[in-house]
Amino acid sequence: MSALTDGHGARARSAYDRAVAACRYAGVDRAAAEPVPRSPTERAANALRLTAQLLDGLAAGAPDPAADARCARNATAAAALAAQVAQSHDGNEAAAHALRAALAASQAAATAAGGTAAGRDAALNSAADNAEERAVAAARDAGWITGSSSRRTGPSASAPVSPTSP
Repeated sequence: MSALTDGHGARARSAYDRAVAACRYAGVDRAAAEPVPRSPTERAANALRLTAQLLDGLAAGAPDPAADARCARNATAAAALAAQVAQSHDGNEAAAHALRAALAASQAAATAAGGTAAGRDAALNSAADNAEERAVAAARDAGWITGSSSRRTGPSASAPVSPTSP
């Protein structure tokens, strides 16, 4: 079971990193999160905040492939939302491709987490991992991810995403 939960955790952290990068690119600050978000920017900021909390819980909790797969599904959904905001900020073809890849990664993670699979189906997990890799590559091609994509701190310990120039 550890390999399953490790895989789901890696996918969730990768999606969170994509969400952070896309929000940074679009100038979305995590501090803009609102209890009841009304704008796409507020929704993206709130998704970052909630995903950081989920990842903290994932790190602290006992391995549970179904719950861990749902965490990865939620993180990829947050990354898809962030990609929508980033794509609207920069409507070029690379951004559109990155958005499509983010949506595909979110769908693949949802499939891996859902139904009778409950995070335990190797083929679905592999498909979700591959879709996440394609989403990372597309986000990098769009210019949303620059430099190293590895994070040295946990999600709640990381600084809020602040606006930067594209």
